Amino acid sequence: MINGRAFRIEGADVRDYQMFADIIQTVWNGLDRKDWFVADNAEYTYEMLGSGRGIGYKAVDTDTGETAGVFMATIPGMGQENLGRDAGLADGELSLVAHMDSIAILPKYRGHKLQYRLMQTAEGDLRAKGFKYLMCTVHPDNCYSRDNIVSQGYESVAVKEKYGGYVREIFLKCLKES
Repeated sequence: MINGRAFRIEGADVRDYQMFADIIQTVWNGLDRKDWFVADNAEYTYEMLGSGRGIGYKAVDTDTGETAGVFMATIPGMGQENLGRDAGLADGELSLVAHMDSIAILPKYRGHKLQYRLMQTAEGDLRAKGFKYLMCTVHPDNCYSRDNIVSQGYESVAVKEKYGGYVREIFLKCLKES
């Protein structure tokens, strides 16, 4: 329990795709700096969750049952979008990369460490599946997400244009074998 509220982290599946897209859009609509967040749409979310190339999680308020936030990790495979290429990983390592892709916490639920909890849950699952590298991107001025990611052991490896021209700082975390 944090700040008087309790949350549980649950796995999501393809049936949750529209709820994911709605929460992401709500968060994006409320941002002053729209360039800080590239919002996934319903089609992308459906494709990732339905194909098995995405693993979804949701933070649920245990009192109300409302979903407070969502998170999706994606598996880029050997594709050009694999951030491991930006980090200089060898081709043989690219299949061991997972992207900590999209996270959105509804404004009224911020301050409960949900980004951290969602990412840590995904990290444990991805480690168990054999992934060695976790990667993500953040707008360089987004100190909130940047600080959260750095506090979880991610290191900056590059700053580049990604996602059709958005400047992003690229982060890498090497998982230790358990």
